[in-house]
Amino acid sequence: MLALWAVNLARSAGAVAPAWLWGSHGRPLALARAAGAPGTWGWRHPVPQEPRGRAFGLSAAAVVSAAPRPLQPYLRLMRLDKPIGTWLLYLPCTWSIGLAAEPGCFPDWYMLSLFGTGAILMRGAGCTINDMWDRDYDKKVTRTANRPIATGDISPFQSLVFLGGQLTLALGVLLCLNYYSIALGAASLLLVITYPLMKRITYWPQLALGLTFNWGALLGWSAVKGSCDPSVCLPLYFAGVMWTLIYDTIYAHQDKRDDALIGLRSTALLFQENTKWWLSGFSTAMLAALTLVGVSCAQTPPYYAALLTITAHLAHQICTLDIHSPADCWNKFTSNRTVGIILFLGIVFGNLWKEKKTDGAKKNKDSINI
Repeated sequence: MLALWAVNLARSAGAVAPAWLWGSHGRPLALARAAGAPGTWGWRHPVPQEPRGRAFGLSAAAVVSAAPRPLQPYLRLMRLDKPIGTWLLYLPCTWSIGLAAEPGCFPDWYMLSLFGTGAILMRGAGCTINDMWDRDYDKKVTRTANRPIATGDISPFQSLVFLGGQLTLALGVLLCLNYYSIALGAASLLLVITYPLMKRITYWPQLALGLTFNWGALLGWSAVKGSCDPSVCLPLYFAGVMWTLIYDTIYAHQDKRDDALIGLRSTALLFQENTKWWLSGFSTAMLAALTLVGVSCAQTPPYYAALLTITAHLAHQICTLDIHSPADCWNKFTSNRTVGIILFLGIVFGNLWKEKKTDGAKKNKDSINI
């Protein structure tokens, strides 16, 4: 498997949508304090006393704190101070848009901006729905007691109005696309509705999340091209699903004790000590699918160099993962944003490389004709 085959490589390596996607991890909260478990569910961070990663001078949390005070509860309700979920939702869209660009051209910046706006809006809407459903539990759990609805900074009615505003704006983003993409986006609603229930009935809620979060891998291509090319879009979508299984299984290891106590399920509980083997399998499948994408799109060396870099990153991530350390799981989880960015850059520069090869071939052809 990947992690065991690439140990030496890993040791030398350093060490993520639019209106139709679900933007929050969406796990309902439940009180477990009586059982000795202080945790809750959702796109949550580990306990405050444990380090969560590097601090940045201009962090999203600092920007939210600097906003006018009346706006801050709404920005926190959208989780604008915790942007990792938005990245993981947005990056598969960028891959698809980049692959759909004409040879030698940059991706469509308008589409990138449109999808980025949609990702922010829908992630915020998903978090708002989650907090509205769980406000009574949030008040009783230390980690979530300071959420805006739980503290009374925002009333249920105000949150409902705010949700309506977010969804209206997100719908406006969707309607900017072609008819095929509007229909394709609407087709994801079933996933959006059913995903939050999966953790109650299956040990594979991470798979449901992957199917939902990576819908942009299909939609980005169709937004540019007018339809989906199965030879590109399907393996790209599959690769995104495998990627989600990697990062969200790591994430779920933070919650496994609480999940076991309250009866919720996850791949972390299913895999347990065999987690690294499963993650290696998901990584191998992801990289194989991305290789197929490259072949289908006639990609060039920069793309495959990005895949090699991602291989090293994932190998290091899996080999050094401590599934019993919430802090380490959080750091490994957030590092997957780097994976998504590397792939996007590989797609962009790989596409630009095509123009150089074309120009070179044209010059050779012209010199032969002369």
